Amino acid sequence: MSKLVIEGGTKLKGKVNISGFKNAALPIISAALLSNEECIIENVPLIQDINVLKDILIKIGAEVQIVDDNSLLIDSSQVKTCYLENGLSKKIRGSYYLLGAALGRFKEVLIPLPGGCDIGVRPIDQHIKGFEALGAEVIIDHGMVHAKAKELIGSKIYLDVVSVGATINIMLAAVYAKGRTIIENAAKEPHIVDTANFLNTMGANIKGAGTDIIRIDGVDKLKGCTYSVIPDQIEAGTYMIAAAATKGDIIIDNIIPKHLEPVTAKLKEMGMGIEEYGDSLRVFYQNKLIPANIKTLPYPGFPTDLQQPMTVLLSTITGKSQVIESIWENRFRYVDELVNMGANIEVKGREADIQGVEKLEGTIVKVTDLRAGAALIVAGLIADGLTELEDIYHIDRGYEYIENKFMNLGAKIKRVKN
Repeated sequence: MSKLVIEGGTKLKGKVNISGFKNAALPIISAALLSNEECIIENVPLIQDINVLKDILIKIGAEVQIVDDNSLLIDSSQVKTCYLENGLSKKIRGSYYLLGAALGRFKEVLIPLPGGCDIGVRPIDQHIKGFEALGAEVIIDHGMVHAKAKELIGSKIYLDVVSVGATINIMLAAVYAKGRTIIENAAKEPHIVDTANFLNTMGANIKGAGTDIIRIDGVDKLKGCTYSVIPDQIEAGTYMIAAAATKGDIIIDNIIPKHLEPVTAKLKEMGMGIEEYGDSLRVFYQNKLIPANIKTLPYPGFPTDLQQPMTVLLSTITGKSQVIESIWENRFRYVDELVNMGANIEVKGREADIQGVEKLEGTIVKVTDLRAGAALIVAGLIADGLTELEDIYHIDRGYEYIENKFMNLGAKIKRVKN
């Protein structure tokens, strides 16, 4: 078991290159199961969640190789079924994309309920609603999800709540359904568009991804292809917020600026300087920052995955700020760790009232989930003295080479054995 040790007080400067988007790579890798030809997926972040999904695919008979550093070659031609016991698939939330992919290709799948971070109730009822509308029978028993169908038939599906996972899973299953499937009240996140683009490159017929109505016309076969995953907007946003917190000046490279507009707008509102250069952004401190109010919303609103690092930033800005978490009910668990560092934050249900303090103090903190881990790194960067982060396996699930990237920006951070 390792921990991160951070000495605070350094302004970040330099350039950081953003990795591929974990939240796009997981469904795209799962979607490769829909073809019996080779797929090469480029710009894949080599993080723990990807390693787990790779091992799952190997376990059910696929050939998966890492080629050219951040590319995966996937050959699932020898995969005949997708039956998984409790184990690997419980380690990540994204394992549930195998439900849609395997149901689409094999018309039957049996896997455990997914794992992932404990940030609140994360039901899969909308996934099941979609599968059943396509003609599948779905049974959940003793933590296992069993879905099967004689054939899948296109249908109109209205999602009761906007769900990224359900939108993608229904797309995966529907590409082989007979006729047209229409998903209404669909989620619009960039990784939904990326997954649809990958499927279309394989030969699927999907229109409307990125809007609230997606139309899928079923096809008989998907071919192999080569495809590059979009950059990670959450990783990019984390470094943008870290630059603001440390009063730094950095260039964030290999991004799609449009995906970062909610974060860019809020940081500009607070007084940060931001300049756009094609596929990069310069984020630099200009003047004293002012407090702000944040409410997390589905894309294109402010992302829930950046709520925690933004709360850290607000905790050291003079004045009152408020953060409302409208997506997940347990996403303020990390606040106790910030309070131990000297932050003045009061949580009331899904709201956090913040009174900015002059400084945070380094101490030993425990990482409660993936994005909280990124937030506590930001806290350590601006705290006086040393901060030690324990349970950093959460961070390794979603951030590639995170301490190396921060070190290249001048941060005093290192990974040590406990």
